[in-house]
Amino acid sequence: MATSENEFFVIKAKENGVNVIGLTRGSDTRFHHSEKLDKNEVMIAQFTEHTSAVKVRGKAVIQTRHGEMHTDQD
Repeated sequence: MATSENEFFVIKAKENGVNVIGLTRGSDTRFHHSEKLDKNEVMIAQFTEHTSAVKVRGKAVIQTRHGEMHTDQD
């Protein structure tokens, strides 16, 4: 499966301590990178040959070319 180097996404933290975790590509999925965002911080990232998925933990808005998603509000 080929990846597109243009697959950017934006994550905006709606609270302090939002975790953004990159997951590896391949037969064994593993965590390979983690960032912690404070409220109103924005992270712009992209999928790569090493990153196949991203996990977001905490209140955030995620924007992709497929649309905008909000993590569940407690």
